[in-house]
Amino acid sequence: MVVSVRDDATADKLFHALADATRRDILRCTMHGEHSVSALARRYPMSVTAVQKHVGVLEQAALVTKERRGREQLVRCNIDTIRTAQRLLDEYEQVWRGRIDRMGDVLAASGDSPPAAAPPADTPPADTAPAEPPEGATP
Repeated sequence: MVVSVRDDATADKLFHALADATRRDILRCTMHGEHSVSALARRYPMSVTAVQKHVGVLEQAALVTKERRGREQLVRCNIDTIRTAQRLLDEYEQVWRGRIDRMGDVLAASGDSPPAAAPPADTPPADTAPAEPPEGATP
């Protein structure tokens, strides 16, 4: 499988950063405009230092950029990296769709059909002997 992301380390950083709900939320916020780290920290039940660490992980993955303005650090989303992640996921989707299509082709070529649905649990098996006729009844 060929994936166009520069290398596995880049993909690992990207998906590690996206694996955390707080970081995904920070990313969503910064998609709508830049925010200071202190403003972001007010949104979460954690310290400013903890939010700075989350922003650092996002920055290492190039998902956000930081810019110092006076005493504030402003965080902004890097939309190009978001697009890179989307392309990577699109490539994985194509690979898996191709595999599923090939499995369907193999099944069709072999003449196999999908297994029939199992009868309900309270249905007696079809190979059981017929019930005895009532007494006095003629067969």
